[in-house]
Amino acid sequence: MPPPPKKAFPLRLEPALWTALERAAAADLRSVNAEIECLLREALHRRGVKVAAPEARKRGRPKAE
Repeated sequence: MPPPPKKAFPLRLEPALWTALERAAAADLRSVNAEIECLLREALHRRGVKVAAPEARKRGRPKAE
């Protein structure tokens, strides 16, 4: 069964914060979206909020048929 789709929503950020997120994401070889998810998970963990681990996704290109 495929995983449920991710929840999409608009997020308004100050330009300086966006720039800092872009730099952090590039340093970690992530997209800005993945960086935000990672930072949110880390912040929730520090607060003691339990969040289910993300489902593992297949990496790489699909095999040729």
